[in-house]
Amino acid sequence: MTGHRRKVCLALPTNRACGETIAALHAEAGYGADNFDAEVHVLILDSSDECTRAAHRAVVDSLAQNAHVIVHLLDEGDQRPFLESAIRASGLERPENLLGLMLPDGLSYGACTNRAFLIAAALGCESLHRRDSDTDYQSVHGRPVYPIHHELAVGLRAGEVIGAVTDSRLAPDDADLTVAIAGASMIGEMSVDISEIERLDPEVYHEVVALWAPSEWTDAQKSGLVAESFRGAGTDHFVHDHSVLGRVDPMRIDMGNIAFHRDTYERVPLLPALDTIGTDYFLMHAIYDAGLPGVLHNRHVVNYYTGYRRTDAGFAAYQLRFVKFFLSMLYLNHIYRRMGETGRAGLLDPNHVLRPDAIAAIARESALLDPAENRWRLDVIGRCYRKLGGRYAALAASIERRGTELIEQARVDIEEFAVLIESWPALVRGAREAAAELPATASAPDDGAS
Repeated sequence: MTGHRRKVCLALPTNRACGETIAALHAEAGYGADNFDAEVHVLILDSSDECTRAAHRAVVDSLAQNAHVIVHLLDEGDQRPFLESAIRASGLERPENLLGLMLPDGLSYGACTNRAFLIAAALGCESLHRRDSDTDYQSVHGRPVYPIHHELAVGLRAGEVIGAVTDSRLAPDDADLTVAIAGASMIGEMSVDISEIERLDPEVYHEVVALWAPSEWTDAQKSGLVAESFRGAGTDHFVHDHSVLGRVDPMRIDMGNIAFHRDTYERVPLLPALDTIGTDYFLMHAIYDAGLPGVLHNRHVVNYYTGYRRTDAGFAAYQLRFVKFFLSMLYLNHIYRRMGETGRAGLLDPNHVLRPDAIAAIARESALLDPAENRWRLDVIGRCYRKLGGRYAALAASIERRGTELIEQARVDIEEFAVLIESWPALVRGAREAAAELPATASAPDDGAS
């Protein structure tokens, strides 16, 4: 038995070797369990190759037992029966299409986190805390600085958290709302691997990065966005805790250092677009626009690049994801603007929980936008990358050949996202019914745990 401890899910999606990260994640889970009233489910969603998965299993098998830390290491073969059962239990139409959105044949930052959301729901967790396999923890005096220290405010009544933060910007009327989100950013290498572009040509860097701003923004607004984009907390190393209670600006947090309450991720999923960076950031925008409270803290993780990104194949794959990110912004910028206009009154139901129907309607509205803006984006990228020369010029030629296809795919991605949002509450219900399909845990509380 585990008493009345609050269940939380500490999730790590990965498609690469990361044994040290798994061990560090387990240590963070132990910190959360030992210092807070929590039962921590460590969820590793492993999409790596067979040899790497075996190495990860060996790491998990070697971890020290903790009565309140339960490890789940699931490869895609483990996840598929659970997803199929959840979709079947949901009673939704076009089950094959839904399975393709949840477990696509390719890399999807949104889909892997959506799977974590459903598994967390099946496990009965109150919150989900996400980390990335290419980040590490800061340390002070030899001790790791764990974000979960602040993240366990998620799920509490906002008024109860005021005394535990450095600063409160909570509106008095919001004291009874649930803390929906907690997050920080990262230090180290840029969150997007484009520093080479800035070194080669700062003007090209500015013109390219500015493409993710709404087209109607002024030059000054775009310059401000470029100046702070992808840099996280810069060189702001941790010295002591600083935390703020209030609305959490999505520009100040990173998806590898974040926690969500179940009333958010059980209501609205992430955009499951293939090979597109930034698609897993949607929920933090919805939470912000709905005016839900959160905690912004300064326990930033350390971002680093894997060797694969430095290879020609890694370069081409990552730059394609970067280009597709710009194409997605035609639709996402519209959705973010419309959610901001809709505000709390339209985005939340009477229980102050996100309304999937309202957000899905805005997504469907965005899919009707004229794609001319995306043709312009591809023209700018092609011109800028040809100017850089070398493998950037080769990439520009490849993108130009696929331009029509990429533009259409960005539109279809948003249409499919609207379908997934509408389906999500039923999928969450189905996931709870399908909990028995999850494999036995790798490690579980001792029989005598209390």
